[in-house]
Amino acid sequence: MMVANIIANQTANGVEEDWQLPLAFLKKHHTEPIEGVNAIAQTWRMKERMKTVSVALVLCLNVGVDPPDIVKTQPCARLECWIDPLSIGPHKAMEVIGANLQKQYERWQPRARYKQSLDPTGEEVRKLCTSLRRNAKEERVLFHYNGHGVPKPTANGELWVFNKMYTQYIPLSVYDLQTWMGAPSIYVYDCSNAGIIIDLFKQFADQHEKEYEQQSANSRITPPTFKNCIQLAACSADQILPMNPDLPADIFTSCLTTPIKIALRWFVMQNMSRLENKITLDLIDKIPGQINDRRTMLGELNWIFTAITDTIAWNTLPRDLFQKLFRQDLLVASLFRNFLLAERIMRSYDCAPVSSPKLPPTYQHPMWQAWDLALDLSLSQLPAVLQSEDSFRHSPFFEEQLTAFQVWLHLGSEKRNPPEQLPIVLQVLLSQVHRLRALELLGKFLDLGPWAVNLALSVGIFPYVLKLLQSSANDLRPLLVFIWAKILAVDKTCQADLVRDGGHKYFLSILQDTTIPSEHRTMAAFVLACIVHNYLAGQEAALQGSLVSICLEQLNDPNPMLRQWLAICLGRLWNNYDKARWCGVRDTAHEKLYILLKDPMPEVRAAAVFALGTFISSVTERSEHANNIDQSVAMMLINTVSQDMCPLVRKELVVALQWMVLDFENSFLSVALQELRDGSQVVVATDVLSDIGLSTTSLRRSLNTSRDRIKTVTSNFLGVTEMDSPNASIDRLKRVSSSSSISSLGHNCGTLGNLPTLAFGSVYMKMWQGLATLDADPFPGVAHMSRSITDYIRDQVKESVTPKELNESKRSTSLSLPPSPSNRSGYLGDSPPSMMVGGSASDLHRLSGGTRSPHVVTLKTKRNMPNTISEDTNGDGSLVCTQFTDWSCKYFAQPMMTCSGEEDLESSYYYEREWRYLRNAAFRRDTREECRRLTSGRLENQLFTVKTAQAPSVVHFHPYETHLAFAGKDCFSVWDYISGTKLCSWRAERGTWSRAAPKITALDFINPHDLSLLLVGSEDGTVRVWSHYKTFGSNPKDPQLITAWQALPDPINSNTKSGFYTMSGNHGPGLVMVWDQRKQHLLVSGDSRVIRTWDAEKELRAGDIPTGADACVTTMALDPSGGPLLAAGCGDGSLRLFDRRLPAHEARVMTYREHSSWVITVSLRGEAASTLLSGCVAGDVRIFDTRQQNSLLSYQPSQGMSSMAVHNVADVFACGSVNQYIGIYNTNGATLNVIKYHDWFMTPKFSPVGCLDFHPYRVHLAAGFVDCSLSVYSIDPKR
Repeated sequence: MMVANIIANQTANGVEEDWQLPLAFLKKHHTEPIEGVNAIAQTWRMKERMKTVSVALVLCLNVGVDPPDIVKTQPCARLECWIDPLSIGPHKAMEVIGANLQKQYERWQPRARYKQSLDPTGEEVRKLCTSLRRNAKEERVLFHYNGHGVPKPTANGELWVFNKMYTQYIPLSVYDLQTWMGAPSIYVYDCSNAGIIIDLFKQFADQHEKEYEQQSANSRITPPTFKNCIQLAACSADQILPMNPDLPADIFTSCLTTPIKIALRWFVMQNMSRLENKITLDLIDKIPGQINDRRTMLGELNWIFTAITDTIAWNTLPRDLFQKLFRQDLLVASLFRNFLLAERIMRSYDCAPVSSPKLPPTYQHPMWQAWDLALDLSLSQLPAVLQSEDSFRHSPFFEEQLTAFQVWLHLGSEKRNPPEQLPIVLQVLLSQVHRLRALELLGKFLDLGPWAVNLALSVGIFPYVLKLLQSSANDLRPLLVFIWAKILAVDKTCQADLVRDGGHKYFLSILQDTTIPSEHRTMAAFVLACIVHNYLAGQEAALQGSLVSICLEQLNDPNPMLRQWLAICLGRLWNNYDKARWCGVRDTAHEKLYILLKDPMPEVRAAAVFALGTFISSVTERSEHANNIDQSVAMMLINTVSQDMCPLVRKELVVALQWMVLDFENSFLSVALQELRDGSQVVVATDVLSDIGLSTTSLRRSLNTSRDRIKTVTSNFLGVTEMDSPNASIDRLKRVSSSSSISSLGHNCGTLGNLPTLAFGSVYMKMWQGLATLDADPFPGVAHMSRSITDYIRDQVKESVTPKELNESKRSTSLSLPPSPSNRSGYLGDSPPSMMVGGSASDLHRLSGGTRSPHVVTLKTKRNMPNTISEDTNGDGSLVCTQFTDWSCKYFAQPMMTCSGEEDLESSYYYEREWRYLRNAAFRRDTREECRRLTSGRLENQLFTVKTAQAPSVVHFHPYETHLAFAGKDCFSVWDYISGTKLCSWRAERGTWSRAAPKITALDFINPHDLSLLLVGSEDGTVRVWSHYKTFGSNPKDPQLITAWQALPDPINSNTKSGFYTMSGNHGPGLVMVWDQRKQHLLVSGDSRVIRTWDAEKELRAGDIPTGADACVTTMALDPSGGPLLAAGCGDGSLRLFDRRLPAHEARVMTYREHSSWVITVSLRGEAASTLLSGCVAGDVRIFDTRQQNSLLSYQPSQGMSSMAVHNVADVFACGSVNQYIGIYNTNGATLNVIKYHDWFMTPKFSPVGCLDFHPYRVHLAAGFVDCSLSVYSIDPKR
């Protein structure tokens, strides 16, 4: 039991250790494509808003005379517009009824033009309709027809009116009515058999359209579209209206125009037996309050009714139909809300109202029960309210519905049906009582994703939240800015509405107030960035609101997201808006943004580069002042971020630099022309490259292989001095003199072919060199973008220069250094020569001496070229672009309140991670026993062997999976060495300018305790990080590259004193690297005099530690316990120990010089890394106490070693001998066993060993051989 508890405690401690380890390269810009939100079709905004501006009220009652085709009951329904026409004279009754009907309609649309036609003739109806249509123009006209005093409509589609003497009923064809009313129109038919009109209306509409089509050939008038007309009918084609004497005769009209009154009356009639005795039909007319005052009982009932009918419609109707009927026209929306009530009431009397467009049945919707409850609660307190005149108790309806909405939010998702209560939330937004809670719930709903935003917008939320921006309440600020951030993240078109209503001022005030939490200011910055994005009116309004100075004042805010959006906001503000740019110039905005180029967050750096790029591109009129500023900005960008670790930043750099290329195209054509003449060599000096942080591989190689010749050239021609500093990483070349880098910018190009004179080492040459380096960027996306720009220039030069001119130019050029496939060799002269390419009679000056060229070259450019100072931006737009800012917007479109899968303790993501950590802890515990078995076992059992395409040069075990990664010259593969399955493979493509692909010299696993990534380093100094290296699928051999960068500036091949020559025939160690998972640091070196540290969390260079050695670094090791010590072995045999806590120039704390040759392996062991074990090419192995000056043990297991590996846990190491065997030794020097043969029948003998690696925990040894084979050995299980 005690043993079990000990094992459990060890496992728990191991799991905790893994939970504390950070994970690298798993941020969103690593794991998802840099793309914006998927566009969702906008359906909420009406394409055209419409108003009903005219209303025709046609009443055919003929009071006192019943129509002949209907036999009325006695008693029967008499009330018309709540007036009994028999209680007063017929003429007076018609006037009062007409006036009442108009008042009832005016409650819903007070601004419409109303015309009454009481008991009209057909001619009067014609004049009325044509007059209203003429005045309404393209707006909607309503035709209300009450036919209670005339016969039912005919089967031919005819309504009835009167003759002048009221002695005859005259038919009025709906066909004619359509002609007079035109479109758009809405018809209300309050009569029996009204549905027959709707049935025939479409036939007449089709007939009209055919006639208009025949006439359209000779007329330019657009025919009306009758099919879009709206119709409401009191009953179907075979039904008559109810005659219940307790109901009004115009019950349909009453439902449409006085819904609360008829609803109360119907509710009392339906529930008389269940209501208090005091509740009567007469009492309901005494309900206090105004219909438009929500604080009163009557007003609250109307408010609840509106919310319920909106909710029923939104949950029942298709979205497009809901938009048309309930959001396009206020009067139409009111009529259709009330039509839902009419359907419910009239169906209880076997009468089904009909509409066109047809609505699905809603009379049994569950929300009607909520309406009944609201009526019941109001009526229950009505007698007391009327008797004592006390204030009534407000209905709990809205609170209960908000609670229901809140419950849905706790359980809601995109896959469920939308919440029914969303229209009710809209209704309470402007209520001071409920709006705070409603806004909070609305924000949570919008946070569910773009689908939720679209639903909220479709229900009509937009005008409400727009109006709320007029509020000065501080408690609403966080909620409103969050809601608006969500809206604008999905629909950018709302920017116009905000500017038009002055809403941008609200967000300017939030951003300016530094007492507000930075999260809210971040959202305000995002909203303002959306307002100014490609919208001139928004840019003008924001500039007037001092947005530039507001943003600049907060660039140092601790919140990185705020810094990012301040930069994006500035970049969008002055994008194509020169006034804002010059405002930024006055405030030195570009200089203040420079600090963000070194920000610890890569997204902030990318945002700063974006802002500076639009700063360059926004100049409308070129001047010398503008040019100088833009050139300084461009050079700052190249100097600072061209070697940035994050491809996101480098892509933005390429986009920014393109504007310099397009604005100063002539100058870059000159550079490209000289590059072409010199055999694809850019004319640039080494100190120019050092200024911008670049290197020249071919130049350095030339210097190393022929130093004497270079010295001669230096002394006689080039004015180069060799700097013999022990700490210098390369032999530097120094120009004796230099002319002004922009001295020739003022030269005008008289004709199309004239190119400007360029000073040697000018900013254009530096920028071109920067782009040329980016052409070969290790991240394909960056390289492709950069080549799009350089190819744009090079293609013009190639198309314009003939081969004859090019050959003559090459023969006439002065001395240059040997060509190099790196495209980065230099040309040096005693003094900086100037270059002038003429297009007419002007001469081509030679680069040295200024002698005339025997030929002239004329370039045919792809666009007209003004002079250098005033060149315009490419009218066709940009050559390259990114979606970085759109991708940044996606953050606000996605859920922000809910925790991610990583943080959710109930998510499958969390459970899978917990399982991996438990597995890891158990694995580490179990492998300790295997290490103890090594004392009596032999490491000779061959677990796995495979033939490889290339000789393995580096091999590496995964700590917890049965994965083995190994690399050949320019490819790597990952195998499962237990199942013998290849998981993936990758081979480098041929490099830029047809260079050979660089050799892979280092491999490691990042995040090995979790979802692992593969780290691959190459001899050219590049590092790549791959994911999905073990994914099986349709194409399992394609791992995904998530990032890549230049970790070291092109390492050179050192000729060390040891004269070491590797088994593969290549000089130099290539790139040497070690990965620190705890600190997320990558340390790299090689043919360099420094050890460079990269911070994977910040994706920045953390610093350089000088090695203090004249030789290259061949191997490195970190303290396995996570301590600060770093050991490095060098090509001269020295070992150097560094304390990374100390300043860089003080970090070297110990140097050992006991090895006589190239150090192969170094390993730190023991507590606090107190022991250092190393081996060199000569075959000697030494053990040092890191606290002492000399070695503790020294032994020579072989006369020469080609490779060596040391186990992390067990006291064992392996040596690959030049005598073609592998020796296994303990740390005391004793031989455990020797492996000399493969377990193959045909090829039993070893070939030379190229690489070795021990598993970090298990006693497994991987060995790669020069004969393109790979084997894995373990302890013999029989022993």
